[in-house]
Amino acid sequence: MFVIEKTKVVINYFFARDFFRSSLVHWVLIAALLVNAANWGAIAYFIRPVDFPIILHYNVYFGVDVIGAWWQMYFLPLIGLAILSVNTVLGYLFYQQKERIVAHLLLLATFIVQIGISIAVASLLLINY
Repeated sequence: MFVIEKTKVVINYFFARDFFRSSLVHWVLIAALLVNAANWGAIAYFIRPVDFPIILHYNVYFGVDVIGAWWQMYFLPLIGLAILSVNTVLGYLFYQQKERIVAHLLLLATFIVQIGISIAVASLLLINY
């Protein structure tokens, strides 16, 4: 029981820092997480487990150039989540060193990446559906 209470104290101390009190950080992180969750949900709703390969990449010049299993479609939001995590940690570290503009630019770049991944997911769902 002591370990759980100590973990709660550490987590509360971590999120009580100035970085997580900033309203810009709140809004950008919430928006990026919502976009990422929408990507997961859209893929889960439209892509069903099938035995045949699905289209994973389409190019205007060459047409379909990558096909694969249905579960490989989940790599797009997974990569988005990894980028979100890395940029949040880097933004936190830069914010602690009083480089607030760099921290905010990292978070805004994360949101833009999430939007780009959403466009890719939407086009792949349109092609495969």
